[in-house]
Amino acid sequence: MPYQEIKNVILEVNEAVLTESMIQNLIKQMPEPEQLKMLSELKDEYDDLAESEQFGVVMGTVPRLRPRLNAILFKLQFSEQVENIKPEIVAVTAACEELRKSENFSSLLEITLLVGNYMNAGSRNAGAFGFNISFLCKLRDTKSADQKMTLLHFLAELCETEYPDVLKFPDELAHVEKASRVSAENLQKNLDQMKKQVSDVERDVQNFPAATDEKDKFVEKMTIFVKDAQEQYNKLRMMHSNMETLYKELGEYFLFDPKKVTVEEFFMDLNNFKNMFVQAVKENQKRRETEEKMRRAKLAKEKAEKERLEKQQKREQLIDMNAEGDETGVMDSLLEALQSGAAFRRKRGPRQDSPLCPWEEEEEDTRKLVTGGHAMRSLLPRWSPLPCEHSGSAEKLTAPVMTWAL
Repeated sequence: MPYQEIKNVILEVNEAVLTESMIQNLIKQMPEPEQLKMLSELKDEYDDLAESEQFGVVMGTVPRLRPRLNAILFKLQFSEQVENIKPEIVAVTAACEELRKSENFSSLLEITLLVGNYMNAGSRNAGAFGFNISFLCKLRDTKSADQKMTLLHFLAELCETEYPDVLKFPDELAHVEKASRVSAENLQKNLDQMKKQVSDVERDVQNFPAATDEKDKFVEKMTIFVKDAQEQYNKLRMMHSNMETLYKELGEYFLFDPKKVTVEEFFMDLNNFKNMFVQAVKENQKRRETEEKMRRAKLAKEKAEKERLEKQQKREQLIDMNAEGDETGVMDSLLEALQSGAAFRRKRGPRQDSPLCPWEEEEEDTRKLVTGGHAMRSLLPRWSPLPCEHSGSAEKLTAPVMTWAL
């Protein structure tokens, strides 16, 4: 961009062309006022000068160049400064109001105090009327005897089972996280710096010499800007004052000294506790799911073991049908043998001199099955075989007569 054009956009305060980085570079590279004055006297030798000297000659003709550039830079940065300061004030203000209005958080504090007094019964800390809000982050450090649960997890589970509405308190403290990132000290410094910059620009505009160039719109535009900037600063100052009042009242409500406990420290502790409580609820749920899986696995294992033992017991109850004197389970064993046909399968031994007839052999087999079970024998059909007629290798069989013993 030609040097004369740069001069014109500065005189016009043309924000469509001027940028923050451009103004910063100009301020950084700008010669001192004495040097600019000396260079401006060389305008008749302009063509013979180096580019840097030519730039100095052109810029040296702009009245009060450095204050002008500083004012323009502040104007370009002002909206960004407001956007940095205002959300922080809003976040802390909203967080203070949310804490005072949250009934569920108050209930949680009451439950915590009740549990603490119960645990401290008989000690010098028993019967406490309250506790420091920073104590909430230490609940996780107190563990059960078996080291499996912390006091925080116990409180979370207690609230989940007995006071489910208390679990909603994190949603009621939506601005606590943003407030935990606010430095009250830096916020105050930014407001003080804004106040000084507005005052400096206002003073420069009032003391600015009358324009000698029709393109010079600095006083006209900066007068409008200063008025708007002063109004916005006053609003921010009022909002900040209200924020400080609410935080002071919060200190009285929770019994801490706002001068010793900064905004950042207080809301950081509170935000950490909120996150830890939410995490404890999730961990409790995961633990219950794990315990339920283990319980189901244990039941399934016990059921399988029970079925295995029952099968084994049934197998053991199948007695040797040929054992002498064993009357235990005779009926069940006999019925099973009859149903499977085992009772009618013959066991042939060595051929004897006097072979039995077929029905005599079956009667003998059945008699062996029920040996020792006299009561059972009375329920079996009684065979009344007729005599066999043996004739050589051929046998003439006479059908047996079967009667039931009553």
